[in-house]
Amino acid sequence: MLNYFGLSDSSLFGDLRRLEQEFDDLLGRSGFGATGIRSRPPGTFPAINVGSTDEQVTVYVFAPGVDPKSLDIQVQQNVLSIAGKREVPVEEKATYYRQERFGGEFRRVLTLPEDVDPEKVDAKYRDGIVEISVKRRESARPRHIEIH
Repeated sequence: MLNYFGLSDSSLFGDLRRLEQEFDDLLGRSGFGATGIRSRPPGTFPAINVGSTDEQVTVYVFAPGVDPKSLDIQVQQNVLSIAGKREVPVEEKATYYRQERFGGEFRRVLTLPEDVDPEKVDAKYRDGIVEISVKRRESARPRHIEIH
């Protein structure tokens, strides 16, 4: 039987894989090559997607249940920080066997590309998603050069 690296499976590799899985389970991490909502470390809220074009960098912050007016979004040079608080109602008389919905204060910090312009930032909120657009500096954008 071959493992991830094309090597034959021995009891040593099997033991190492089991040990790695036990550590991942203990620490709440997903294993090699994992993607999706469960691949983030526990307590990482809100989830974030980042995309870019020649004109701008766009950050999507998935923050359902967060009042957009309570968010503190700042850009300093090429560092974006997003802070806020999410209130999760708790039923005092209920016994909870599992609580996975995050509640409380959060802060996410992202390093953006060097060529973003911190003076040209726009944020919009819709359906629990904050869309933050940061324009790139004019001097960093590709220019089309015509030949005469």
